[in-house]
Amino acid sequence: MQYGQIPGVTKPVARLIQGTVMIGSDKLDYSFGLLDDIFALGGNAFDAAHVYGNGDNERTLGRWIETRHLRDQVVVITKGAHHNQDRRRVTPFDITADLHDSLARLRTDYIDLYLLHRDDPTVPVGPIVEVLNEHLAAGRIHAFGGSNWSHQRIEAGNAYAAQHGLQPFAVSSPNFSLAIQVKEPWDNCVSLTGDANAAARTFYTQHDIPLLTWSSLAGGFFSGRFRPDNLDTFTAYLDRLCVQSYCYPENFARLERARQLAEQRGAPLAQIAMAYVLAQPFAAFPLVGCANGAEYAANAAALDVALTPAKVAWLESGA
Repeated sequence: MQYGQIPGVTKPVARLIQGTVMIGSDKLDYSFGLLDDIFALGGNAFDAAHVYGNGDNERTLGRWIETRHLRDQVVVITKGAHHNQDRRRVTPFDITADLHDSLARLRTDYIDLYLLHRDDPTVPVGPIVEVLNEHLAAGRIHAFGGSNWSHQRIEAGNAYAAQHGLQPFAVSSPNFSLAIQVKEPWDNCVSLTGDANAAARTFYTQHDIPLLTWSSLAGGFFSGRFRPDNLDTFTAYLDRLCVQSYCYPENFARLERARQLAEQRGAPLAQIAMAYVLAQPFAAFPLVGCANGAEYAANAAALDVALTPAKVAWLESGA
C-alpha cells in the first residue's frame, strides 16, 4: 500500500480509500470480515456517510473500530449535510446536527476528515466555513472538505478562510475516472471528467488540493461487462446507472484503448483504468467499493502501474 498526506489529518492516508456503503448490521460477519481484510492489506482509510443505510453504515463501522481497538490506526472519513426530499440541508444547523449524529454512531469523539456531502450554492459560504472551523477548534473534526462541490465554491470558501484567519477546505471529492460522466447518476453531482472540466482539474493541480475521487472505475464500466450491443439487457439499479452515465461512444473508445494497453502490460483492464486516475498531476485518493479483500488487492496493484503523460493522453484521445 502507498500512503499520502492530507492537511490536518495526523495519520498517513491509504491512497485507496475503501467505501463502506456495502456494510451493515444485518450482515455483521461479512462486514467485519471485509473491513478486517482491507485493513490487513494496508487499507487504513474508510469512507462513510450520515445518509448511508439511515445511519446503520456508520454504526457498523463504529462497532468494528471499537471491537478491534483500531481508532488510533484508522482514518475515518464521513459525510453530512446531504439534501433530502424536503429541502437542501447545507446550513450550520444541519452540519452540526449531522456531525453529532455521526460521532455517536461511530463511537468516537473525533472524525479525521469530515466532508459536506452536497453543496447549496445559494447559501453564503462564509457561515459554512465558520461552523466547520468551530468544530475543528473543538476537536470534533481534524480536517474538512466538500463532496460534490464545484471548484469555484471551494475557491470561494478558501478565500473566505484566508481573509478571516480560518482553516480552509483541505480536500474536495468529485467524480473522476477515465470514462467521461455524460449524465450525472444522482442529482447535484460534480464531475471532473472530460474537456468541459479541464479548468477544475487545473485549479486543483495549481492549488495542490487532494482529491478523493468517487466512481474512479465509472460504476463498473471498466469491468468489461458493458458493450454497445448489450446495454438493454441490464436491469439492476446500479447497472442502469452505469448505462445512463457512461455508456456512450467516446467512452467505449476509451475502454477499447484501455483494453489494448491492459493486454500489452499483462494487467487487468480495471487496473489500467485505476492507474489513469492515479497518474493525474493532482493528488488523487480514489474511493473504491470493493466487495472483498481480493478486489481491494487488485485495485491496490494499480499503484505500481506507471503511466506516462503521453500514455494518459493516448487513453483519452488515441493521439
